[in-house]
Amino acid sequence: MILDYRTLLISLGVSAICLLVTLTGTWLARRRDGFLLTWACGLGFIVPGIFSYTYYTEYPRPVIGAVCTSLMLTGFATIFAAAVQFCRNEPPLRRAVAWSTIAIAFTTAPLLGGYDGLGFISLNAWAAFLLFCTAWQYWDARAEAVGPLVGMALLYAMTGVSFVLCGGVLVADGSWVLGHAPDNWAENLNIAVSIGGMTGVGAMSLLVHQARLTEFHRREAQTDSLTGLFNRRALFELHEKQTFTREMAVMVLDIDRFKSINDEYGHAAGDEVIRVLAAELKDAVGISTAARLGGEEFAAVLRTAAPGYAEWLAERIRRNFAERETLSETNSIRATVSVGIAYASQGRQDFESMLSAADGALYVAKRNGRNRVELAPDAVAANAPKARTIR
Repeated sequence: MILDYRTLLISLGVSAICLLVTLTGTWLARRRDGFLLTWACGLGFIVPGIFSYTYYTEYPRPVIGAVCTSLMLTGFATIFAAAVQFCRNEPPLRRAVAWSTIAIAFTTAPLLGGYDGLGFISLNAWAAFLLFCTAWQYWDARAEAVGPLVGMALLYAMTGVSFVLCGGVLVADGSWVLGHAPDNWAENLNIAVSIGGMTGVGAMSLLVHQARLTEFHRREAQTDSLTGLFNRRALFELHEKQTFTREMAVMVLDIDRFKSINDEYGHAAGDEVIRVLAAELKDAVGISTAARLGGEEFAAVLRTAAPGYAEWLAERIRRNFAERETLSETNSIRATVSVGIAYASQGRQDFESMLSAADGALYVAKRNGRNRVELAPDAVAANAPKARTIR
């Protein structure tokens, strides 16, 4: 049995409700992804828009037509804003309000003025435009999760094409005034494509969310929570299989007498001192990887270091850190840092040997009075001390 137009509309509304529930539930499980809530809000406008349009098919009054088209256009504009929020992390409200206001103004004016056919042409044109813009956003961000995002882009684009066909049929027939809801093959195709699109977008959205969640946990496992730098595990994952050449360098840094800072000013003040040094490493030009090894010890990798540059950069970090005041609740704290640097001695060297050599140079800096920079000799790193007690 062939389903009538009204039944297809109800099926579309039910599909939209299912997707709305899915997105809302997914957002509630992890509220960091605000775009999911924006997306759900868009569907929150489209669902009553669909059911009010179903009512309009039975009672084609201009006010009802204006209400249902306004709801649907607000929903499409909000979904577009959600896509921009997903891709660029931009606030969605202003964009959603601006585009929906413009689209509603162009659509409701002819509907209320007796040119309902022209109003529905405008509805289809604006819906297609917003869907194409949404598709482009996901296409442009496809590198994050190629399969799901390309799939979403295609589904939105296909749905946009179906709206273009709806508007095109009305224009071709010269249907500027209808007196009833549009009823042609393009409308039936549009509903069928929209139902399939919603089902597909729902599945793809879950895949995208899972991909983001996986990436978030991966970054969390590699990041030091206090400083935002890489942790020791991430540092070794990035460089343990890398061969270092003569233009590359490794620095190891250690805050001097850090235990005394903790004992005298408290651990909160000590944490702030650590964050200050981390900020110096983040701002340093030339460091490709900076990590907190643990406690008050840090490491940095320079992939391209001209002769003498690593020493110059380390000295600048040491001097800047020594000049900065760290404010605790009752005191102003000044701290210093010692730095050890190693270049690849034989032209090609593994990361563990480089780190060991830099660590040995740090030991020398501590032994020679702290608050200084020392360069590891060209000797093989295996002779560098493995444990240090000087702080």
